[in-house]
Amino acid sequence: MNEKITIVSLNISEKIGTVKHSVDSVGLTLFGLAGDAHSGPWNRQVSLLGKESIEKFEKETGRNIKFGEFAENITTQGMELWKVNPLDRFSNNEIEMEVTQIGKECHGTSCTIFKEVGKCVMPKEGIFCRVIKPGRLSPGMDLKYHPKIFKVLVITLSDRASSGVYEDKSGPRIQQLTEDYFSGNHLPLSVNSLLIPDDPDMLKALLLKAREESVDFIFTTGGTGIGPRDFTPEVIKSLLDKEIPGIMEMIRVKFATGKPASLLSRSIAGTLGDSLVYALPGSVNAVNEYMPEICKTLLHAKFMIHNIDFHG
Repeated sequence: MNEKITIVSLNISEKIGTVKHSVDSVGLTLFGLAGDAHSGPWNRQVSLLGKESIEKFEKETGRNIKFGEFAENITTQGMELWKVNPLDRFSNNEIEMEVTQIGKECHGTSCTIFKEVGKCVMPKEGIFCRVIKPGRLSPGMDLKYHPKIFKVLVITLSDRASSGVYEDKSGPRIQQLTEDYFSGNHLPLSVNSLLIPDDPDMLKALLLKAREESVDFIFTTGGTGIGPRDFTPEVIKSLLDKEIPGIMEMIRVKFATGKPASLLSRSIAGTLGDSLVYALPGSVNAVNEYMPEICKTLLHAKFMIHNIDFHG
């Protein structure tokens, strides 16, 4: 994917539901393009549509499209915008925007082009951003594309594995399943795995460092039982901003029918700053049970933390 896009047109409208008109330059405020009716304190502050999508639509319909007719604020050239992901960013030395949504629901009632030809490109190939750093925009300006690279930390807690008595298999399995999930969703990932003894102070220090570094997902394995050296839930709970009890409760109940001992697990999940933390049991079998269920909610939870809800 190209590393930059070029602004070919800037478009605003004073009223919602009207076609946007091009302007020579415009201020980008913390709410969107100055003077545009769609700017405001929400996630869909700025809409972008690639010239590539417009040209494809023109070829399919035989209709000439003017910049702004699809109600996009910024018409770009250089990459297929619909292939980006939420939390990716576009920036230069002056401004920065974060992607919050790919496409939108199209009702077909206020879109002139939809009424005319029965289809529209914006719902599938337009994107929306919120403003991180305001500045001034003008046609011809380049914006560098920064894909979001999700950071993952895997911590295995085990006195015996850390001393070399046996090989840690739970941590590597978490890493493998996480990499498989992100690869399947075409999302870049960076994983750091650590093996430490059952030391609460060491665990706490690692968690605080991960919070400071805004690690996206933290997985621990080990120390969730009721033995004298099982303290992982207590350490994590003492640091959480918000606990997420539902995911671990559901997993325990799901596997309790065939394995009643699974109800003895004290696995916990929650938020730690901008990080999501999940404490898993210390066996590979448990990891194989827990991770597929956790992965189902990973991205939605991350988007919620960043105030992205995809509604409206």
